[in-house]
Amino acid sequence: MKRIILASASPRRREIMTLAGLPFDVIVSDCDEEVSYDGPEDMVRKLSARKAEYVAEKLQKEETEPHLVIGADTVVYFRDQILGKPKDKEDAFRMLTELSGNSHVVYTGVTVIDTATDRTETFCEATKVEFYPVTEEEIRAYIATGDPLDKAGSYGVQGLGAFLVRRIEGDYFTVVGLPIAHLMQILRKY
Repeated sequence: MKRIILASASPRRREIMTLAGLPFDVIVSDCDEEVSYDGPEDMVRKLSARKAEYVAEKLQKEETEPHLVIGADTVVYFRDQILGKPKDKEDAFRMLTELSGNSHVVYTGVTVIDTATDRTETFCEATKVEFYPVTEEEIRAYIATGDPLDKAGSYGVQGLGAFLVRRIEGDYFTVVGLPIAHLMQILRKY
């Protein structure tokens, strides 16, 4: 298999790749993340592709060795709003208060680029998440840990934010940020 490059700064995506036993290196994509889009699925598809393309182009300029570059993006979708990472603690509080006692959908888009052939595959997974009702005090205590400040929707299902989640319908790893089973099916082709 070609050398795998994860075009992401996310420690959660790194953990998932490691758990799957995939050898990989990380090159963080510093691309512009402003895109026009038609809904959350379109947004994560475009952003995952942009991240992967940024790193693939960089590698093609610098090296001749072929790579498989993986880009990913995750958003929370609730009441026709896309919730990305919070701007600050108050933004995190707003998001978590809105999500409390309600269901939302997490979308993760993934793009794989083979730098030898420019073959590109992009997919999106969606998973429904239902939250327990939580109090203002519980939300503030969670925010004080710093855990929600770098996560779409202001929570991490794999860590301290697990206390929020009543039920998940779909792929757990989509919520964490990398639907690994689907990704592995694509990587088998290479």
